[in-house]
Amino acid sequence: MTRDDGPIIVIAAVIERDGRFLVTRRLADTHLSGYWEFPGGKREPHETHAACLTRELREELDVAVDVGAEILRTEHTYPARTVRLHFHRCEIVGEPHAMLGQEMRWVTREEMRELQFPEADRDLIVLLTE
Repeated sequence: MTRDDGPIIVIAAVIERDGRFLVTRRLADTHLSGYWEFPGGKREPHETHAACLTRELREELDVAVDVGAEILRTEHTYPARTVRLHFHRCEIVGEPHAMLGQEMRWVTREEMRELQFPEADRDLIVLLTE
C-alpha cells in the first residue's frame, strides 16, 4: 500500500490490569518487526472499532473483549505507508495466550518507557506514562 491509497486504519486495545498494560511484540517479517505494540490490528472495510478488536483479540490472544471509549486517535506517516491509529480502553475476559507465536508481556508504566514502540504510538506512550 502506498500513501496515495489513504491511511491504513488500525484499532488497538489498551488493556490495563493491576497497574500493568498488555503489550505484544511484532513478529519477524512484518512491518516494524521486533517493536512492541498494543494488541489489535487493521480494520476491515465497514467493520466497527468494536468488531475489529473483537476479531483481532480472538485471533491474536484467544480472549473476548469489552471495548471501551477511544482514548486517543493519531496518524503517522512512515516512508511506505500512513497509519491512522485508534486506541480504545478495553477489558478482556480470560487469560490471554499468544496464538501467533508473538512475545507478550504485562508491563508497568515505567517498563513501558524502556521498550521500543513504533513512532506512531509515541503520543499514547506519553499519555500513559506522564
